[in-house]
Amino acid sequence: MGDSTPSSISVHQVLGGGSVADVLLWKRWGGSLTVVVTATTLWLLFERGGYNLLSFVANVLFLLVAILFLWAKSACLLNRPLPPLPDLEISEETIALVAGFIQFYGNRALAIARDIAIGRNLILFLQVASALWVVSYVGSLCNFLTFVYIGVLLSFSVPVLYDKYQHHIDEKLSVTHKAIQTQYRKIDDSFLKKLPLPSNKEKKIE
Repeated sequence: MGDSTPSSISVHQVLGGGSVADVLLWKRWGGSLTVVVTATTLWLLFERGGYNLLSFVANVLFLLVAILFLWAKSACLLNRPLPPLPDLEISEETIALVAGFIQFYGNRALAIARDIAIGRNLILFLQVASALWVVSYVGSLCNFLTFVYIGVLLSFSVPVLYDKYQHHIDEKLSVTHKAIQTQYRKIDDSFLKKLPLPSNKEKKIE
């Protein structure tokens, strides 16, 4: 008998089930290691080395164009093959994937905002406010580049750890969620009790 229930969804499925999920869960060690090493190198260059992003991009592009130009010139003079450049164009699949990603998370954010504004969901409001406060606090401790680098490291560590210890983490989160809901209900009830209620005596004016 399998341990999984029909309602259980794996982390791989939550992340899309494609190559991106494989990279984030370290199922493709080469791709995962490349992303982490590249992010670490860029962070060290810009944050510790004091390198400027604009000048870095310009220098890399200049070096790339110079290499390709000299390669093409020498190929014509020495009767050698030209640089093997691929077709530099964005495929429709990539555009559809990015558009679907933006649409999914955009609609999710709008649904949360609607639930807070119209549904007056106090628990959801407190959760969103707490998350935004944490982001603001972390942002005050470091700059944007370091914040993005921390996000990359968390993206390559949290999903794989959750995938490995999903059962135990779900149990702890369930207990914590119930405790938080209980506290929120107490806060909500005490808040409602403090509100002035209309008198039950109806004014009879004939």
